[in-house]
Amino acid sequence: MNQTLEFKISQLPESPGVYQMKKGGEVIYVGKAVNLKNRVRQYFHSSRDHTPKVRAMVANIEDFDIILCDTELEALILECNLIKKYRPYYNILLKDDKQYPYIRIDLKQDYPRVELVRRIEKDGAKYFGPYIGATVVRDVLEVLHNSFPLRTCRHEFSFGKGVGGKHRPCIRYQMGLCLAPCTGNVMPGQYRQMLDEIIAFLNGRHEDVVEHLRRKMEEAAKNWEFERAAMYRDRVTAMEQVLQKQKAIAVAGGDQDVIAVASDGVDAVVEVIFMREGKILGNDHFIMQRAEAQQEESLVMFLLQYYDNAPYIPKEILLGEECEDLEVMEKLLSEKKGSRVHIAVPKRGEKVRLVEMARKNAGDIAQKRREQFVKQKARTVGACKELADALGLDFTPRRIEGYDISNTQGTLSVASMVVAIDGQPARSQYRHYRIKTVVGANDFASMAEVIGRRFTRGERERLEAQKKGVLPDGFADLPDLVLIDGGPEQLRFAQDAMHAVPMEKYPAMFGLAKRLEEIYLPGRDDPIRLDEHSEALRLIQRIRDEAHRFAITHHRGLRAKRSVASRLEEIPGIGATRRRALLTHFPNLEAMQNASLEELMEAPGMNRPAAEAVFAFFHDK
Repeated sequence: MNQTLEFKISQLPESPGVYQMKKGGEVIYVGKAVNLKNRVRQYFHSSRDHTPKVRAMVANIEDFDIILCDTELEALILECNLIKKYRPYYNILLKDDKQYPYIRIDLKQDYPRVELVRRIEKDGAKYFGPYIGATVVRDVLEVLHNSFPLRTCRHEFSFGKGVGGKHRPCIRYQMGLCLAPCTGNVMPGQYRQMLDEIIAFLNGRHEDVVEHLRRKMEEAAKNWEFERAAMYRDRVTAMEQVLQKQKAIAVAGGDQDVIAVASDGVDAVVEVIFMREGKILGNDHFIMQRAEAQQEESLVMFLLQYYDNAPYIPKEILLGEECEDLEVMEKLLSEKKGSRVHIAVPKRGEKVRLVEMARKNAGDIAQKRREQFVKQKARTVGACKELADALGLDFTPRRIEGYDISNTQGTLSVASMVVAIDGQPARSQYRHYRIKTVVGANDFASMAEVIGRRFTRGERERLEAQKKGVLPDGFADLPDLVLIDGGPEQLRFAQDAMHAVPMEKYPAMFGLAKRLEEIYLPGRDDPIRLDEHSEALRLIQRIRDEAHRFAITHHRGLRAKRSVASRLEEIPGIGATRRRALLTHFPNLEAMQNASLEELMEAPGMNRPAAEAVFAFFHDK
């Protein structure tokens, strides 16, 4: 512990507040405390009781800051805001990129549509949801549109005014699926009466709506209006089918979220069952990153982060674990909701069964993630170790680079470099090369050029990074192992090119011949053949195929560009400089063809006569 830390710890106040642990000026952890002095000192004076993650964090702390608060609730709110702002590495973070679907009805309009949206806006419209998956929403919307004559068009109109005056109704009106308010002949009150039934249905009062439709069906049948009666019968059937998909649970209290947590060894899986009007609306799971086995802390962090952005907070939240800060959390959520929110850990009855259901689901997902981790490790790090054994290496390669050449009868030769780190593709580090010194279809010499250029630049940048005392990155991060797409001749050219570059340490290199998937090593005549089911073979096949795909894709792009340039050569007054400017300014030939005269003149170096020539060339043809 440095002197700055020792002094700051000695000066800590016995007050509620938030602390921010830092390394190199970066916030690596945010926490809150009722008593800052006691809480922060625990990190530095009782290391034997800490989890491995906390010990790792403490070892990285170089400084910390505190913010004093008047109450624990203030500290909780501030902690939530700071975690959201900094996303600190050692905090348990909610990984949630989901955008739930909602049903939206804009009641400010005379004739609102009922539509699916992905985001709640503060626009005064009424939103229903969230629903678990767009399929559920589409099922509901299909039932509503088949049961009520709602408009589905996006035309803008109001009472008495159709689209540009009174509008001719579409086929949905002829089918009895729309009241055709676009004609201007439908009263808003008549349309709103139908909307009230839809809103009642979406609010969970399903039985009232179904019973209302049944009465209309019976009334139509009594009046011998059998077609209308059949229409209402079909609407009742459709609604009952949707309702049957929801599992009824006899639980008092209306709206509830039921939450349980399980650990997969690295992250925590949080399962949420959404109860609305005593029925299970759906369920979903969330991942709390870097939670290890801290289930209580994971629950608190989930409540804090999830409900900070949740569009709806239920009256009751049922938890599967006892944890700290629940009273404070209740106050915070009640303030957000604007009414009382109760958080409980049930001990008996139907609510316990719901919690057990959530816990079972969380455990099942955690188990599947553990199995997936094992498989993923076998395909990546495990495959790297297996490959090292097959090649006789005394280390496990971290960074593997794969190279391939692509050309068409020796023209537009390009090379690709793809990168795998710990067996996984690092696509941001892929690179293309244009072959500069080789004429014609000579893949051996082309490979030698690319390898020479790559390691010359890499070693130069590595030495520069070493002088600056920074970690090597980009080209300076040299590979541990190089894969050459080809047999012994391609490998020899690449090996000679690499050894022509003065380097402190040369990476291992091998060639992979595609015909029999044989591995060739430098200085060894007989190839190595791996078991076709081995993870090591699958790994190098993935790298080789990715290098081939990356080279081919780039080569096709260059061919297409060359083809466009060839066409532009036919235009009088358009020389090489202007051709390059047009090819750079417009993303493709189609954009150039569709461009107006003014848009063509915006390309660098273009004047009106040149733009007119290009415009005439495309449009006269």
